[in-house]
Amino acid sequence: MLRTLFSSWKAATYRRTGVLALALLTVGPSLATAQQNAAAPSDRVAQRITKEVRHELLMLANLDVFDHLAYKVDGYKVTLLGSVTRPTLKSDAENAVKGIEGVEHIDNQIEVLPPSPMDDRLRRQLYRAIYGYPSLQRYAMSVNKSIQIIVKSGHVSLEGVVDNEADKNVAGIRAKGVPGTFSVDNNLTVSK
Repeated sequence: MLRTLFSSWKAATYRRTGVLALALLTVGPSLATAQQNAAAPSDRVAQRITKEVRHELLMLANLDVFDHLAYKVDGYKVTLLGSVTRPTLKSDAENAVKGIEGVEHIDNQIEVLPPSPMDDRLRRQLYRAIYGYPSLQRYAMSVNKSIQIIVKSGHVSLEGVVDNEADKNVAGIRAKGVPGTFSVDNNLTVSK
């Protein structure tokens, strides 16, 4: 009798646990989906955050042609990327993005380039070679130059946007022609 009661209690417990487990499996994905939907911003909010991050980074006072800032927005998280010549610009970028409504987390991966007189000389020469060339002079007219020149230990990276493939190629050729450059990565994109 005792065994029968125990067996029936055990069977009832398994049934209840099984029903509970089945109920959790049934409810679990929808609960997880609801939590994900609550965690992910709507498209409109994500677009607003992206637009405001871009605006705040472009408005930084110390941003110049030798700095390159990029970002990635993933939900309420903003990842800051790029290379800058001054450490204050790295912290200024993070502080500017912190003030945007809806941004909950910032991953600041901006690299501060090491100070180097040789790199500074190379930056000036590259600026003259690129922006002094007649077909590229129009890119020097705006406050925020569309061709950024990043120099790290003699290695050059061209970042930004140009109007056509010919301008991209000319900028790369001009940069490669500057004495003292070890390599040139032409990462310029052509606007559509």
